[in-house]
Amino acid sequence: MKTKIIFKDRLKQLRKQAKLQQKELGERIGLGANAISMMETGNRETSFEKLVLLAEFFQVSTDYLLGITDDPTWRGDSG
Repeated sequence: MKTKIIFKDRLKQLRKQAKLQQKELGERIGLGANAISMMETGNRETSFEKLVLLAEFFQVSTDYLLGITDDPTWRGDSG
């Protein structure tokens, strides 16, 4: 599924841009390093709650993370 591939690639890209290890990202959103690793390889899906936490953390839209749009614009509380 294309969305799954885009999600894993964008998650990894955003994490690396933020200069975070998988463990550090996991700690910030309440997951282990293994869970982040599995999401980045496409071997694990995530919940809506974690998707929103990731979007908030990286200040991108959930649509961007899922590959619905290529515009990462963060809408926050005003969107």
